[in-house]
Amino acid sequence: MAKTSEVLLLRIFEGYVRNYRRLNLFQATNSSMFTKREIEYFATVGEYLGFFSFVEDTKPNHDYGRSRPMDLSWWKWDETLDSEHFSNLVLHLERENQTKKDMETIEKLFCKTDIEYTPDYVIGIINVENKERISILQSEVKLKNQTQRSETLMIYKYYNAKEDFERIEAHYLSRTLKHNVIIYAISAIDNTGYWMMCMEEEYKV
Repeated sequence: MAKTSEVLLLRIFEGYVRNYRRLNLFQATNSSMFTKREIEYFATVGEYLGFFSFVEDTKPNHDYGRSRPMDLSWWKWDETLDSEHFSNLVLHLERENQTKKDMETIEKLFCKTDIEYTPDYVIGIINVENKERISILQSEVKLKNQTQRSETLMIYKYYNAKEDFERIEAHYLSRTLKHNVIIYAISAIDNTGYWMMCMEEEYKV
């Protein structure tokens, strides 16, 4: 039986895929709007789950010696534990369009930080140059998560010119590093000119 944490992240990914068309991203939409709409989507998901969502939230980064913003955070509030502070950082999410910043994005997700800023869950959405790059990045994720121990979902996107659509690989990695699941999806422009997503097995040319 799958663990609750695994089910949560994989269900979040499935919802992201199935609801992507609702983001209304037109074929001529610029890349910054993709980032904005996707972060807004995950902020809403967090609020529906009962967490407090913050965009560009501050996080101490001891690797850089200064605080750096998180694209999105989910925080849990529990009055029975503390009436003045959030009880824990549930999620740190980063979304990156530029392929040259793929490794930097991973460094942000797994940086050395204060204990109260260590997230239970990590989601990274990263555009990469090609499929081969994913194994390099996932090796870095596994290495850094040996220390951080977060439940992790890395969503990698790369354009396939031959097929003329975007391929997506979602890699779930447990905090113990013993469980790894990969799910494949496809993103393409539909017949109305908007971007949609579906699971690979559902795609029809």
